[in-house]
Amino acid sequence: MQEIKCPKCGGVFQVDESGYAAIVKQVRDKEFSKELEAHDHRLLEEKENAVKLAVTEAQADKDKRIAELEQKLALAESEKKTALQQQEADNLKALSEKDAKIMELNARIELDQTKSATALNEATAQKESEITELRNQLSLEKKEYELKEKSMQDAHREELKQKDDIINYFKDLKSKMSTKMVGESLEQHCESEFNKIRMTAFPRAQFGKDNDARSGSKGDYIYRDFAEDGTEIISIMFEMKNEMDTTATKHKNKDFFKELDKDRKEKGCEYAVLVSLLEADSELYNNGIVDVSYEYEKMYVIRPQFFIPLITILRNASLNAASYKHQLAVIQNQNIDITNFENSMNDFKDKFSNNVRLASDQFKAAIDDIDKSIKALEKTKEDLLKSGRNMRLANDKLQDLSVKKLTHNNPTMKAMFDAQYEQGKAD
Repeated sequence: MQEIKCPKCGGVFQVDESGYAAIVKQVRDKEFSKELEAHDHRLLEEKENAVKLAVTEAQADKDKRIAELEQKLALAESEKKTALQQQEADNLKALSEKDAKIMELNARIELDQTKSATALNEATAQKESEITELRNQLSLEKKEYELKEKSMQDAHREELKQKDDIINYFKDLKSKMSTKMVGESLEQHCESEFNKIRMTAFPRAQFGKDNDARSGSKGDYIYRDFAEDGTEIISIMFEMKNEMDTTATKHKNKDFFKELDKDRKEKGCEYAVLVSLLEADSELYNNGIVDVSYEYEKMYVIRPQFFIPLITILRNASLNAASYKHQLAVIQNQNIDITNFENSMNDFKDKFSNNVRLASDQFKAAIDDIDKSIKALEKTKEDLLKSGRNMRLANDKLQDLSVKKLTHNNPTMKAMFDAQYEQGKAD
């Protein structure tokens, strides 16, 4: 028998072994159920706490990540905005500088064009004035030449009146001389006539015998005259021909043209003059200065009385030609200066246009770079927005997380959780 004391009344009563075992079993089952229920409740609380902790940590990590991403996004937006503002300011500054430079260059071009036009107009007016002056001077010189020519013709007519006496004088002289003396007397006559007026009419001239026979032949005299600067203005090869009336074989003037032209070219003379008393009865040669350049270039045939007048005429013509050549050279040099100025201005325009084109290309390249930067920033923004969307999806998936879903189709993890649960129940 077993004694059992009542906890309320304090009374003691006896029960048999079977009754005692039943009471103990009843008490034991009731305590075990309480403990089991408490254990289940504790496991449930631990599970909920673990889930809450996991959710809290995931939420905190999510918030932290979102905060970091939002901070990076805000920083990127700020940097993008700052970069865009700076780029816009730089673009505006560059555009302003380009506009100012273009305005400055346009103003400079207009100024240069104005100066060029003014200078060109002044130069043109000056050239026209000089041309007018030269024309007037040429007209004046032409009139002076006509007066001189008329005066010379009058003098020539006066001299022609004396030609018969001179011819008779030489005929009489020839009858008294040998053949050699006849030729030498004509040369001496011409040389004497030249020397009489050499210092007054031809102060810078050279006149002497041609003694150079290296080419096999030579003329009688060579005349060369020079300008003040030492430039040769005229040169004449002279040949003097005469013969006695008693000579059996009579020569003609044209018999000596070829040899005289050869001597002129070999000695580098501009003109060739035959001073001749041959063909004394020829009206062609007795009328004055005869130009035979239709046969030989720059060749004349004269009687002795026209020796000095021909030199004077050719010399004055050469002086005038030299003056006109000098004036023409000056005008040509001035025209070259104007051409060079125009070429320089055109070169400046071409270089300026090239610089403007290069500046435009660089400006366009800068704009393209800005567009590329904007596209890159927009792509960065789009990537950040996509990252935000992915974070929201991750958060949604985290909110939907449970042990049941974790162990779905995962027998191993399910077995581990069940074992843990059973162990908890056993404890």
